[in-house]
Amino acid sequence: MFFDLNIKGSSLENNIKLAIQASNYGWEHINFSYNQKDFKQALKLKDELEDNLLDIIDFDYTLEIKSTNVNEIRKYANNFRNRASCISVVGGDLKVNRAVLENIKIDVLSKPYLNRHDSGLNHVLAKEAVKNNVAVELCFKDILRTYLSPRAKVISNFRDILTLYRKFNFPLILSSNAESVFDIRTVHDFKSVFIQCGLTSDEVQRSFETSCEILEFNNNRDNLILKGVRRVE
Repeated sequence: MFFDLNIKGSSLENNIKLAIQASNYGWEHINFSYNQKDFKQALKLKDELEDNLLDIIDFDYTLEIKSTNVNEIRKYANNFRNRASCISVVGGDLKVNRAVLENIKIDVLSKPYLNRHDSGLNHVLAKEAVKNNVAVELCFKDILRTYLSPRAKVISNFRDILTLYRKFNFPLILSSNAESVFDIRTVHDFKSVFIQCGLTSDEVQRSFETSCEILEFNNNRDNLILKGVRRVE
């Protein structure tokens, strides 16, 4: 299946437009992402959104935390853990990157390279990502909306992260980070762009599988006794 865990959520009407476009372009599951200020209000729209998207596309919500305060990030992750199918933190700040990758209650470190001159990852952080099963997210929009030197830098950061990924095998996911229908591309085009950035076709497919595994893991989180051990009826 083709999963995108980071499409920007907004109003009910806009979410419906985004979901229909994604479905038409071959996506099978999307997550609408909301920051910590808007997430509670977004939950109130979920039932109505389900009624409108029935038989069109599967969807859920991602809590996307934006903060440079490590204690605040930890607080929001704890408070919303049972209400979000995925918890993501926008990275870039090195202390945030480290804190996220050390926190087993967080699913995704998004854009560790944001506003940096490097990728935001190193060997030590890569090992923490493996240890705590925290995925690193690369966003299609960072390529789509940049040009010339800035785009070259984004691709360079992607390749640096890929080098660490192939060495340490931490979870890696790819998302659109789309805000409007003009940011969404077909599954084929999405895969082709990332292949041009240095990923193999198998690695792109594996990223979709990792997104699926995150959702499945969190769906069963209440039955987890410890990592790798789940209570069954």
